[in-house]
Amino acid sequence: MSVNSPHASPSPVAHPDGFSLVKGLQPLPPGFARAVVALGNFDGLHRGHRAVIGEAQRLAAALGLPAGLLSFEPHPRSFFKPDAPLFRLTPAPLKAALACAMGLQGLVELPFNHALAGTSAHDFIEEMLVRCLGIGGIVIGHDFHFGKGRAGSPEMIAEMGARLGIPVSVVAALKEGEAPVSSSQIRDCLVQGDVEAAAHLLGYRWLVRGEVVHGDKRGRLLGFPTANMILGKDCALKHGIYAVRLAVDGVVHDGVASFGRRPTFDDGAPRLETFVFDFDDDVYGKQVDVEFCGFLRGEAKFESVEALIVQMDADCARARIVLSEQGQGLSVLADVCRHSPLY
Repeated sequence: MSVNSPHASPSPVAHPDGFSLVKGLQPLPPGFARAVVALGNFDGLHRGHRAVIGEAQRLAAALGLPAGLLSFEPHPRSFFKPDAPLFRLTPAPLKAALACAMGLQGLVELPFNHALAGTSAHDFIEEMLVRCLGIGGIVIGHDFHFGKGRAGSPEMIAEMGARLGIPVSVVAALKEGEAPVSSSQIRDCLVQGDVEAAAHLLGYRWLVRGEVVHGDKRGRLLGFPTANMILGKDCALKHGIYAVRLAVDGVVHDGVASFGRRPTFDDGAPRLETFVFDFDDDVYGKQVDVEFCGFLRGEAKFESVEALIVQMDADCARARIVLSEQGQGLSVLADVCRHSPLY
């Protein structure tokens, strides 16, 4: 079997909490067998996606079956337009962790490649979903289209489900005002630095996940040691200073972060630098999650290091106020940190 085939599959990964991560086409493992799957791209797992997920959980409970997601990697838009990087809200590992934290029993990740793109809508449902994966139900959003040429529609899934004896549910759009909640809206908010509006649409505060890497150690010399992360090249978050929370080793800490090019010093490649309040542990090489709670100001170039330090003190004071005012309301950080499937 070709490695480019959508049937090329490693073994499923079972998480200690019972969450199954299935890459490729294969029978679903025990504990996730005959799952009712919410089907889609689910970038962001926002409130609109949560409506679809909630219906999958309701249907699964009624049928006495597990519930999960079926998604694609890379995002189909990235496959069809490789020269136009898509700002991913939830890259694959974070999507899996969020799905687990939301109470789902697993995630099926299908490789979106030439073979899958060329699969007819009919074969996608009957051969892949029903015969190979053995799913027990399908839930989709009202606008989900699939298969070669996007010929598959909600109406087609409903008709085939009835013929194959597979329950199908189609969920109406969740609207914010006149417009459906969408990943594109949320990306637009983050491009403008409006992390609070993004959180409202997501239903939780947007967060990123990555490994802490060595930087130039300049922050420590200034009295503000930072945990440095290199975000994806597609990240279009507005450059600036943010009130944040950082989770490492299962513990959540308050802090302030700079995302940008450090114009006062080197104007280099974008980097996320997080100063964690009242914290001095060594976190190099560790995976951390950073949740964005408020935008403080845009990135700026300072005439002197002394002027920068004065502003950093002010940023810290403002971040502490923002974080104290927000509390833990929309935060999923602790749950995501605890539920981090092997990837």
